[in-house]
Formats: sequence, C-alpha cells, structure tokens
Amino acid sequence: MLFDMDGTLVDSEKLWDVALRELAEAYGGRLSDEARRAITGTSMAVSMRILHDDLGQPERDPEASAAWIDARILELFRTGLRWRPGASPLLRAVRAAGIPTALVTSSGRALVEVAMETLGRDNFDVVVCGDEVDAAKPHPAPYLTAARLLGVPIGRCVAIEDSPTGVASALAAGAAVLAVPAEAPLSPIDGVRQLESLTAVDLEVLAALLGEPPPVR
Repeated sequence: MLFDMDGTLVDSEKLWDVALRELAEAYGGRLSDEARRAITGTSMAVSMRILHDDLGQPERDPEASAAWIDARILELFRTGLRWRPGASPLLRAVRAAGIPTALVTSSGRALVEVAMETLGRDNFDVVVCGDEVDAAKPHPAPYLTAARLLGVPIGRCVAIEDSPTGVASALAAGAAVLAVPAEAPLSPIDGVRQLESLTAVDLEVLAALLGEPPPVR
C-alpha cells in the first residue's frame, strides 16, 4: 500500500491554504484559486514558482519563500493536523492485515516528522519524502522508490491519492490508483477508480483494484 499524505491521510490542505495565502498577502498580493489548485500535490520549488508567477513577481527568491512557508506550516502542523475521514481506520486495517505500507509525499522530511506524531511512525514500513528523491510528483520516481524499498513490484501496489499531480505520478509508476479528492474535484481518468471518501474503502476494495479475490477473514 502506498499512501499520499496531504489531503489523503490528513486534512492538511487547509493548513497549506493558510500559509500560502498569508505569504501572498505578505508580498502585497492575493493567491488566485486557480493557482492554489495548481499548487496542490507539487514540490515546494514548483509551488513557489506558481505562487510568484500568480502574483506577477517571478523575480522573487523561491528559496526564501520556501523557507517562510516551511516555518509557518510547521507551526500549523503542530497545532491543527487532523485525519481525513476514514483514513485512520483504513490504515489500521491495512497494518492489521500485514500489508507492506509506504507513505509517499511531496512534503519535506522536517514536516513529515511533525506529521508522524499524528500518523504514527509504526504505521509505515517506508517513508518517501519530496526532498529525498531525484524527481518529485508528477514524476514516477517517488512511487517507484517506495515500491523498491518495500521490495514489492510496483504493479502489485495500490496508491491512494487526492490530487491530479499525485495520480499522474502513481499512474506513471505503474501502480493501481485510487483517487479520493480532497479540496477540489478530479476529472475522470482512465484506469483510476475514484471515490468520494476513504470511509468507502476497505480491504475488499483494495484487493479488487489489483484484480484479486477479497481477503479471507
């Protein structure tokens, strides 16, 4: 099992909203809804480029902006991180079934370490962070890396994602993909099953995505 983090397991996109819009305001502008949607699921470098371009300030230093966002989002994660509906029970069921599990996120290691206080370190055999791979989502590298570290062929993995960027990454890697949109709807994509919430997902649903019979209880 390969789980995305932001917007999939934890309801953190609202916290990113706060940080991104505060930074835009500090720069004397307002982040458009279109740019905010485009940022979802991208690496920090890409996110800052989108934000700067949206504000008409492409000359700004992306590293300085990223450092500001990192500091603010760390504060917000420590006080306001919440599970997405159905995420915690599904993760517990996956672990109880002994299924190898990875967290595959575009967020950096420092932020993920804070999130782990909510997610539980023992819930993942492998954690792949956005600042620890050669190429970020939508490149397939994050998911290919996770499967390799788990020792499981990518074609035998199910990835759960909430964003177009993440779905594209998992598809390109060759995983079976379940899309559960968080803040914005997703267009239908061939080969991707889409559900409204993780509350509708159980081990039978996951097995079906791989064309396997339901697990014996």
